Amino acid sequence: MRDVAYKPEEMFTKTHKCESDAGADVVGVCERLWDQNGHVVEHTEPVCCPCGPNRRVGSSCGSIFDKMIKGKANTAHCVRFPGDWFHVFGIKRSSLGFSIRVQVKKGSSVTEVIVSPENSTVVSKDNFLRVNLIGDYVRYTSIPAFEDFYLVTTRKGGGDGQPQVLGDEFSRWMLLERVRFTLDGLECNKIGVGYEAYRNQPNLCGSPFGSCLYNQLWNFKESDDNRINRNQEPQYIVQGRFDRINQHPNAGAHSFSIGITESLNTNLLIELSADDINYIYQRSPGKIIDINVPTFEALSQVGTAKVTIKNIGKLEASYSLTFVCLSGISYVEEQFFIMKPGQVLIRLFYLRSSSDQASKYRCSAILKGSDFSELDRAECQFSTTATVLDNGTQIGPPKQHKKGGIRGFIEAIETLWRNTWDSVIDFFTGRSCSTKCTSFMLMVTNLTGRHTGLDFRRLPATGVMPIPFFPSSSPSSPPPHLLP
Repeated sequence: MRDVAYKPEEMFTKTHKCESDAGADVVGVCERLWDQNGHVVEHTEPVCCPCGPNRRVGSSCGSIFDKMIKGKANTAHCVRFPGDWFHVFGIKRSSLGFSIRVQVKKGSSVTEVIVSPENSTVVSKDNFLRVNLIGDYVRYTSIPAFEDFYLVTTRKGGGDGQPQVLGDEFSRWMLLERVRFTLDGLECNKIGVGYEAYRNQPNLCGSPFGSCLYNQLWNFKESDDNRINRNQEPQYIVQGRFDRINQHPNAGAHSFSIGITESLNTNLLIELSADDINYIYQRSPGKIIDINVPTFEALSQVGTAKVTIKNIGKLEASYSLTFVCLSGISYVEEQFFIMKPGQVLIRLFYLRSSSDQASKYRCSAILKGSDFSELDRAECQFSTTATVLDNGTQIGPPKQHKKGGIRGFIEAIETLWRNTWDSVIDFFTGRSCSTKCTSFMLMVTNLTGRHTGLDFRRLPATGVMPIPFFPSSSPSSPPPHLLP
């Protein structure tokens, strides 16, 4: 974009004859500048400020005799750009770059190809190996966007214009928001401020010394250096913020690349010439050591089958384990795993019964090798208890009848007659005691509509005398019961 000074500085000289065209003997370093063609550089002449304690640089105006002999005291001010300069680069949209090396060994020879997004299909020279980069499984979340940033790097070789090589001084490379820059040099307190912005700032002589030159590159660099000294991550310097800076093999002279720290999954299609290929796998014997299934309640709970297996061979190999029941237990998914020689593993299967009754089940655990041949089989039996149904409290507000009306009156008469008739039958037959269990719950409705459980137990069989028991007589009361 352009080159900018690392640390613009304001210069001044105390003088008595400050003029825009004064020479170095009068205004010192603030003498106006010339270009290589002998032309005056615009806006490089000094700004003359009067003397006084409240000026840009407080100074004494001297006595009246000093004014008569030497002239009126004043100060000459200017901005200069000594020291380092930096290149400012705009950054385009990022692209993802990576390379995958695929090596295939055939006997003592090794065939190798490298694929990348720019070269997605590669065939080896001997046509034995062909690799195709199909695509990516996932989206990447950690790639930052730099379209709103400028990259500044140290200038090499002096003079304006872009360098051929940017170098690797990543401790001095910085990423800064574009709003912090002025590309035309006409804005104060931004990176890239120029002579004109400095001279034309409002009330220059009455402003603090150094005004218009704030928020420069050196400010951000020193701020980050302090953070690094406190073992904090820098905010602007690229070194320390990113990994593997400019290590991408296809990066050009004017590129900025960083490493991605998240895991990437990419789909490859690898094709081999099938003239002479052997498929080799490792197979090792295994054994089922133990099966344990504790009793659990049907339906309402999930049982756990704990199967212990061991690799009794001398090779690391793949295995699969299934747990199959004859009936009544839902299907459980087969498990795949790898065991090292002598390793013991415990695998869990979660069991669900299809009946709510207490039952016994017979199941088998089957261990298979890497070629899916059966290595061992063990049977087990376990039981489930019946499901305990708990309907909770069934207490609710009594059925409300609309007061008044012929229908409500008829329903009340019917309920009273039915309850009276049932009481008479129970009184003479003793049906309540002969048909109920030894313990039953009698629900009594009190005046507030709540129910109270009363537990009555049968007396010794010395004779039974039915005694009628009548609860409240409200229309909503339950029918009366007979007590043994």
